[in-house]
Amino acid sequence: MERLVLDPTGRARDAESAELSARGAATPVDILGVHAWSVSDPELLEELLKDPRVSKDGLRHWPGYDQALRTWPLALWVGVRNMFNAYGADHRRLRRLVGGAFTARHVAAMAAGVEELTDALLDDLAACAPGEVVDLRARLAYPLPVQVVSRLLGLPRDITDTFRGMVDKVFSTVLTPEESAATASAFLALLEELIAAKRREPGEDLTSALIAARDAESDGGSSALSEEELRDTVLLIVSAGYETTVNLIDNGVTDLLTHPDQLALVRAGQAGWEDVVEEALRRNAPVAHLPMRFAVEDIELPGGVTVRRGEAILPAYAAAGRHPVRYGDSGADFDVTRPVKDHLAFGHGVHFCLGAPLARLEGRTALSRLFARFPDLALAPDARLLPVDSLISNGHRALPVLLGRAAPRAA
Repeated sequence: MERLVLDPTGRARDAESAELSARGAATPVDILGVHAWSVSDPELLEELLKDPRVSKDGLRHWPGYDQALRTWPLALWVGVRNMFNAYGADHRRLRRLVGGAFTARHVAAMAAGVEELTDALLDDLAACAPGEVVDLRARLAYPLPVQVVSRLLGLPRDITDTFRGMVDKVFSTVLTPEESAATASAFLALLEELIAAKRREPGEDLTSALIAARDAESDGGSSALSEEELRDTVLLIVSAGYETTVNLIDNGVTDLLTHPDQLALVRAGQAGWEDVVEEALRRNAPVAHLPMRFAVEDIELPGGVTVRRGEAILPAYAAAGRHPVRYGDSGADFDVTRPVKDHLAFGHGVHFCLGAPLARLEGRTALSRLFARFPDLALAPDARLLPVDSLISNGHRALPVLLGRAAPRAA
């Protein structure tokens, strides 16, 4: 079968997802010059994501690793050393160090703070001039996750905008290898400066806790994590915490405004905001394709396909979220009453996203309070919803809306 070249701009996302599904459970693709097996069938993808014969550790299991670090624009995605890419015991060790910050109990304790941040952003929006076109991605979808993650990690206010710009570039797939390498180098240097500052003046935050875990066990014995793992773990939380939740809120607003019948069901109490969040995640997975996984040994797939040891596997989450094998012919529809709630937007298996409960909390809070505060919210006339320049990130460059009248802030 001819190899499908994935569109780096994201502009052919829906058509590309449909073609991936039509090609079969797994199909050969080209992702910025690297060959991989794209898996879009959610049933097969679930099996592979929990299969110990599939690894995310390119250093150990990808023969193309060294070449990718030199020439591939997405080298940072396979070159970092944190739980995102770890395998086996290393993954369990690294996940344990971060897991406490994302337990249901800890996330529930963050709810009041998320509501406070959301209301402050909505107050700013309420002060906009009547009839002014407002970019909700820039004014709500982006700043809320940035502020939440910044609080969690104890990031100084003066570097959050810099981090935001760097995360945008990490997710971009239209940069040259040289531009991507420069971004990675600058990002890692800034993280090292942050860690040094936190060592001098620790706080009550996750970055300080990780530093303490690192330093407490680095006196000649086996360390809880290496200095590289410490830095790259902070990088992971910043990147995932910013971009994915931004896209969840962005797509949730877009889906409701383009499907007023579904918004009416929510307002009538026939569906809840939890339903909205899950359907938005399913229909438009915040991460469309997530590089990368690798076969530890030969793996036989349905249809006579064999993924050879060392070959790359690319989960196609956007396509899986609409795949007819699970959702029938209505996979592309937005239906808040859909009885099938399961999806793979947060992954599956041992690498299931630790931040899923926090992302869901932010999504529910932002969407419910936004539509209560601005009951006449509508897309701006002639709004063009262009995708971000990425085959990874699944969101819009801007979300232009008219707010309409502002209701009083909820008690």
